[in-house]
Amino acid sequence: MVTLPVTWSLPTQEDLPCDDGIPMETQRHKMQMDLLIDGLTTWMDQQQGGYVGGNMFIYFSLDQVRNQDFRGPDVFVVLDVPKKERKSWVVWEEGKAPDIVIELLSESSMAVDKGPKKQIYQDYLRVWEYYWYDPFNPDDWAGFVLVRGKYEPLAVNEQGYLVSPCTGLVLRRWTGDYRGVHTTWLRWAYPDGQVLPTAQELAQQAQQEARLAQQAAAQAQQEARLAQQAAEQAQQEARLAQQAAAQARQEARLAQERVAQLSQKLRELGVNPESL
Repeated sequence: MVTLPVTWSLPTQEDLPCDDGIPMETQRHKMQMDLLIDGLTTWMDQQQGGYVGGNMFIYFSLDQVRNQDFRGPDVFVVLDVPKKERKSWVVWEEGKAPDIVIELLSESSMAVDKGPKKQIYQDYLRVWEYYWYDPFNPDDWAGFVLVRGKYEPLAVNEQGYLVSPCTGLVLRRWTGDYRGVHTTWLRWAYPDGQVLPTAQELAQQAQQEARLAQQAAAQAQQEARLAQQAAEQAQQEARLAQQAAAQARQEARLAQERVAQLSQKLRELGVNPESL
């Protein structure tokens, strides 16, 4: 049990438990959580501030601490806060609650996620956006936005996406491979549907671009070698042409000299060469 300091000062994340030792429901739940966090982290890196966490405790009241109610959401997003490591999210220490919460449904948690937890996020934490998704049943997904203190359902747009008012991004169902598992995943995406890449996907993309650049450089080098060979061949042909022209001029001079010699002999013999 957590014992508050004698001075009754509010505990910090250093004072509060940060691990209950309970693993996530399944491997797919863990992978789905990582995919949501990793994808949004690459986007968050471009923002001035913000934090993305998962399977972490969120503390919002001393009653919660006394009751040892330490369970946190599967994924949560906080905008416009300093970028730093946290052990848990302590609302009174950070100055604000999460802006977005995503719960991953399972048979054991579904009723709580759709009932009491949703109520806590609405009434106590005032989380602006709340979503749930079942990794094993992609049709069971929904989003809500806080309107005048109550959650209003978000309707999917024409593309079938849930638009996040806080981020301007969308949540969409995406079928593909992630860590060797081919299924339908929930992913963050830009409004046009292009998914936010994970760090691994960015690395793979960079490697692919590097390979393409290397191939282009090799092709350019090959073309340069062929062009150089063509230039050398053209130079060789030009030298041969010059040599042939010089030889032709030489032969022409020799022929002219031979004609002059024969004309001289004919005149010495009293024959007019022009009469021949």
